[in-house]
Amino acid sequence: MRIGFGLRIAVLLVLVPIAAACLWAQDDEGPTSSLKITVVRDTDGKPVKSAQVVLHPVNRKGKSQGEMELKTDVDGRASADSIPFGTVELQVIAKGYQTFGQDYEVKLPAMEITIKLKRPAGQYSTYENHDEKKPQ
Repeated sequence: MRIGFGLRIAVLLVLVPIAAACLWAQDDEGPTSSLKITVVRDTDGKPVKSAQVVLHPVNRKGKSQGEMELKTDVDGRASADSIPFGTVELQVIAKGYQTFGQDYEVKLPAMEITIKLKRPAGQYSTYENHDEKKPQ
C-alpha cells in the first residue's frame, strides 16, 4: 500500500511541530545569564588567585541545576555562562581565608559579582573574659 505524496506532507506537518515542541520543552529552562566573578582580599582589594568558586544554580521552579566548580585566575577572576535565571548559591574557598557563602538572584543576561574574602578570625573561647570592661 502506497501513501500519497499529499498525505505524507500532511503527516509531516503535524508530527514535526509536535516533536519540536517536545524537544524544546525538555531542553529550554528559560533565559540564562553570564556570570563574571572577581575574588579579592578584604583588606587591600588585591586578587585572590586559585580560589575555588562553587556555583549551585537553582532555577525559577526551585529545581537544582547541578554544581559547577571554577578556579580563579591570577587576576582573581572566574566566569560561567548559561546560568539559568533564578537563585544561585555561590561559595568561595581559598587557603588562608574564611569560606564565603551567599545566595544571589540571577535575573540579568550578564552579572558581575565581587567577593571580598576575610582572613580567619580568632576562635571564641569560654575561658576568656568577653565583657567590655576587663577586671582589674
